[in-house]
Amino acid sequence: MYAVIKTGGKQYRVAAGEKIKVEQIAADVGQEIVIDQVLAVGNGTELKVGTPLVSGATVKATVVSHGRHEKVTIFKMRRRKHYQKRQGHRQNFTELQIAAIAA
Repeated sequence: MYAVIKTGGKQYRVAAGEKIKVEQIAADVGQEIVIDQVLAVGNGTELKVGTPLVSGATVKATVVSHGRHEKVTIFKMRRRKHYQKRQGHRQNFTELQIAAIAA
C-alpha cells in the first residue's frame, strides 16, 4: 500500500517502512506526527484519488532526525561587465520514518 502526501509545498510517494526527507517540520526527534494531506492512496490494483484530498486518509510518521542538505552553489556572472557573485545555500530538512497508512 502506498500514498501520495503533500508537505512543505511538495508531493511525496510513501509506503510503510520508508524513510523520506521533507522540508523542515517543527517537531521533536522521536515524536509521532500525523499527515492528513493525502492526495492519493493505492494498493496495486486500485487507486483512490482525492479531489483534492482523500477524505479520512492519514499517514503516521515518526521524526528520525533533523539536518541540512548538501551545499548548493549559486554563481552569477555578467560577461564583460566585471560582475561575479558567489552564494551558497543549505536547506534544512526533517527525516521521517513512515509507520502506517490509514485509508
